[in-house]
Amino acid sequence: MRIRVKICGCTGVDDVAVALDAGADAVGVILAPRSPRAVGIDRLQEIAAYVPALVSLVAVFTDPSSSMVDEALKVGAIPQFHGAEPASVCEAFAAGPYLKAYHVGSGDVTRDEFDAFARPYEHATWLFDTAGADGSSGGTGEPFAWEIVRRLAGERHVVVAGGLNAENVGACVRTVRPFAVDVRSGVETDGKKDARKVRAFVEAVRTAEQTLTV
Repeated sequence: MRIRVKICGCTGVDDVAVALDAGADAVGVILAPRSPRAVGIDRLQEIAAYVPALVSLVAVFTDPSSSMVDEALKVGAIPQFHGAEPASVCEAFAAGPYLKAYHVGSGDVTRDEFDAFARPYEHATWLFDTAGADGSSGGTGEPFAWEIVRRLAGERHVVVAGGLNAENVGACVRTVRPFAVDVRSGVETDGKKDARKVRAFVEAVRTAEQTLTV
């Protein structure tokens, strides 16, 4: 079982180079204005020109305009909708596979509740992130209780984000057995991507996946 690794919050080709050197499967570029790692379309285009084939480029949005999503699609980016976008918006914008964030609070996520919520998002791969204090947003840098989504991960492709780092991602992999893990601040030092931390994170994922059985 191979767990995919996404290094998010890349702000330039130097960050992408660090992620690629460590063996990441995907890089994320944030276009949500409120994020401290936000960049514009010009920077996304520059990064897109650098990312090689067979590595996924993900453009992260929070309630974006259709024109912004269209620009990201033009350079081959996979949209990740991280706000309160309804299914009708995500399906219309993306017209194909995309990531959709589900913000996890302190309560359990039951199969029936999640299925009812997720059903209209026909093309979504679900990314579970820790809810902010207002129950939304994510980007808290704090993990949620991974057991909450363990059952869901056995039935669909699940991406886990929220407070991951090289020290705890192995436990996450063993607990959830996710399709992918997503990290941003957990591989940074002073707000910058740290090559040592990125490499340690990917290595921790690879070590943990070797303990999993089919």
